Amino acid sequence: MMDKGDRFADSASKIKAPFSVDPSMLFYSPQENVDAFEHPRIAAYLEWIAEEWTPPPGGPRIALIIPCTKSKPYPTSREHRGINAALMAAGWVPDGSGTPPTELYKVLDDGNPDDPDNDRRLLDVGAMTRDGVSLDRIVISEPLALVPYTHVYEWNGSQSPATSYDDPGLFEARGTSVSPWRADHTATRGASGRWTWGPAERGAYVSAHNTLADVIHRTLSRVGPSYAAIGAWTSPGLTHRSFLMGRAQRKAEGLAMSRRGPDGPAPLHGVCDKTPGIVEILPSTEQMAQARADLADRLEREGRNHSDGAVRGIYARGDGHDTPLGLPELLTHLTAWLDDQAERVR
Repeated sequence: MMDKGDRFADSASKIKAPFSVDPSMLFYSPQENVDAFEHPRIAAYLEWIAEEWTPPPGGPRIALIIPCTKSKPYPTSREHRGINAALMAAGWVPDGSGTPPTELYKVLDDGNPDDPDNDRRLLDVGAMTRDGVSLDRIVISEPLALVPYTHVYEWNGSQSPATSYDDPGLFEARGTSVSPWRADHTATRGASGRWTWGPAERGAYVSAHNTLADVIHRTLSRVGPSYAAIGAWTSPGLTHRSFLMGRAQRKAEGLAMSRRGPDGPAPLHGVCDKTPGIVEILPSTEQMAQARADLADRLEREGRNHSDGAVRGIYARGDGHDTPLGLPELLTHLTAWLDDQAERVR
């Protein structure tokens, strides 16, 4: 039987030096995500983000919510580097207030040797600015709800919990979000080695999902007046998107409305159920379809396999960016949305 300690080395490898994993903040299943809300560092952080955090002063401002990543700190991930590079190429410049520890620069590719500072700005977690408009990046996370980029490296005078935890996310389809060592474990393992959740996992999923949706709603409701617009760049079909969606959009995209726990079906709710339109969820289904078509065209130009199956597989992996959200074909839609919002508020 797998023991929790068997996963520690893999978790520790995801945290980039000089940061290190907190062995008490390894949350591998829905049940452990529920337990996370009682962890002293997590509980204190969630109270702070919901009730105390305020965006930097000045305006106009736009908020952009982007997904958490397995690599931490988040900006070191291929996905965030792809997103941040696209933002910089569109003219959004980090203000220099969030430079990382120098050890983190080791994760960067060689890039442009004539302009190493440009590559290093990919890891700057300060606000971005363009033509008098500020852009605040905010990470959506299990179990931290929302992590302002300005607090990715440091929070409350010490290492941020965002650099210290491992959580594979509330994703049953991945077949790894389980804790077989727990007494309340009900998942079953198939011949392929992948796990399927049982009623205890599904019930805990609903509890964790709805708790995080509530914290996110409390935060966005409170800080919303500071922003001219709030957008969320979230992967299709995944829990980050489900935290935010209202019932109508959830139904339109085929996301679950409920999960069957120990006591029967339990409903899921999202931020936009409580305040419709508080956040604009991107990319749209139309943008995703266009991105797949554009990706097929690029693969053909590059002489790569551009069959329907190849396009689906490369799209799902983001062509090296871990998820589709880092694909240039999708990121053009994000930067266009930001262009529209910035033009509107200038």
